[in-house]
Parts: sequence; C-alpha cells; structure tokens
Amino acid sequence: MTRKERWQTLLDLLVERGELEVEPAAEALGVSAATIRRDLDQLAEQQLLVRTRGGAVLHGVSYELPLRYRTSRRAAEKGRISETVAALIVPGEVIGLTGGTTTTEVARALAARPDLATGSPALTVVTNALNIAGELVIRPQFKIVLTGGVARPQSYELTGPLAMEVLGQLSVDTAVVGVDAFDPADGAATRHEDEAAMNRLLCERARRVVIAADSSKLGVRAFARIVATDAVDILVTDTGLSPSVAEAFEAAGVEVIRA
Repeated sequence: MTRKERWQTLLDLLVERGELEVEPAAEALGVSAATIRRDLDQLAEQQLLVRTRGGAVLHGVSYELPLRYRTSRRAAEKGRISETVAALIVPGEVIGLTGGTTTTEVARALAARPDLATGSPALTVVTNALNIAGELVIRPQFKIVLTGGVARPQSYELTGPLAMEVLGQLSVDTAVVGVDAFDPADGAATRHEDEAAMNRLLCERARRVVIAADSSKLGVRAFARIVATDAVDILVTDTGLSPSVAEAFEAAGVEVIRA
C-alpha cells in the first residue's frame, strides 16, 4: 500500500468513525503504529484532521475530503459514467462542467475523443472548476471559459458573486452537473449552498441538463438543493441503481442511462 493509499484509507475511516486511534488503525492497514503516527502528523499539517494524544479526530464540525483524496472512490463506476456522458456531447457544443470527481473524469473523456481532436473550437467548455480548466486549457481545440470567484480548496470550485455574474451572461447547450445527492422527490443537491447556487444557475443557462452520479448518491438527500428533479433531462449512473429508484426518476421525466 502506497502512502497516498494509506492516507485515503485513513481519511475514509476517520469520516466513517469520527475518530481514530493509532493501534486499531495500524492493525486495519497492516502497518506499524509508527507509520500511522507519522501519517497522522502529516495529515494534520495539511489541516485534514486534528491530532489527539492517541490518534486523530475530524477537523471541525463540517468535514469534506479535498478533491484529490476522493478521486479513487468508485473509480471504475466513474470511469464508465464519464465515458457515457462524454458520448452524449456533440462536436461544436457549448458545455458547462461543474466541479467534482465525476465531472473531472468527464472532462478527461472528452479530451480523449478522437472526433474532438480538431475544430475551431471542437468544444467550448464553461466551468467554475480550476482543475478542469487546468487540464483542458492545453487542448488548443477547446475554448475554455473559466468563471471568476472565490476558490474552495476542497473542490477547486469558484463560487460567489463574481462567478455568478460571469455565468449569468452565458448560454450553454449541455450542463454536466456533479452532485452529492439526487432523490426523485427532493431533487439534486450538494453539501454547500454556494456550490448549489452556482450549479443551479448553470442548469438555468443550459438547454439540456445531465447529472453524472454514481448509484451511491441516488435516492438520498443533501443539505442544499440545486434543482428539482423535473429540471433534469438525463441521469447517467452505474448499474448499481435500484430498479425502484430508477422507476421513480423515469416517472418524474428523467431519462436514466446505466453505464
């Protein structure tokens, strides 16, 4: 197990349990207690947790792993979802991409499409995600429009009045939206109201709204609503989606695609 994998596992355990003790963590990961202490010290230096005498606790009352530590979760499902979403995009479209691990994979899948290798532009990509803009800006065939705003270190997303002002002046063909939750009755949602406001405006500025989310995020609720279910055109998810939840989405007018 690499250091990055250990850190990912430790942070996942911490989120699940709320606190960690060195000895049980060392046993769970199959490494020495000294290694766990060193890992916890380094994670504390990055303000990802708070060290205690015998282990660690969550950093603050509202905890969310930074994007770079969430990329390996359900990686296979996200890979299939991203390829399916990318295939829905027509050359020459203006697309909007929110931040998140799945939408980042969608951006990479778009960059790998042979039919999008040339064009003037092949795609126009509007995003408030710094990491997505950074990955795509080296593709000269893509026109990248990055909103202004204040950056959230957990998600690399720009939010706030500056971002809203820019986005409100633009029109988008397809919005690809990442979510923390999507429930047939309660709609699409995220944990943070500032991100929800940006995502909502992107959906309002788009002709077509596509939600890209693995099945663990479906049929559940989150704090800040993005849009109602009937504002979503297509849901792309994995085969783990239960038939009953799929039927509820379809009854609400959402096309469900399982990748």
